[in-house]
Amino acid sequence: MARILIEDKKFENLRQQNLNLEQGDYENCRFVNCDFTEADLSNINFLESEFQECNLSLSKLTGTSFKETKFKNCKLLGLHFEDCNSMMITLDFENCSINLCSFNELKLKKSIFINSRIEEADFSESDLSKSVFRNCDLERTIFHHTNLEGADFRTSFNYSIDPDLNRIKKARFSTSGLADY
Repeated sequence: MARILIEDKKFENLRQQNLNLEQGDYENCRFVNCDFTEADLSNINFLESEFQECNLSLSKLTGTSFKETKFKNCKLLGLHFEDCNSMMITLDFENCSINLCSFNELKLKKSIFINSRIEEADFSESDLSKSVFRNCDLERTIFHHTNLEGADFRTSFNYSIDPDLNRIKKARFSTSGLADY
């Protein structure tokens, strides 16, 4: 069966019970006020798409592609981004709640995180070089063997980054953020 291609479409108020999102390619689509809680989004390609005011908590992401995808005002709880198609993943987050999510071993260079709560997330062995964390709460978030070269944490808080366990060359931190090291 051929994959469907959906372009330039706006999806509003989708709910798990009436979710009719077929496996395929969604290019330049907008998802507004949708509830994908516990949805199976496996093997769907989101290309240059945007999620606004959506809940994707506990969704299944096996083989899912997020290329140049933006999340704004979204709730993302317990997602395993490492299950996504790692060849096609570029993510930006603004005003999101990103809790208990795993980004293990992903290449997320130049990702943008703005005004987001990123609590108990795991970025172990990820490449976050030149990423920006602007005004983010990183409470209990794990950075272990993570490439943070050139990353900007100057306005973020509650992070704990061990310079002996992470690559931090040219990373920028606030003076208060470095108090423990």
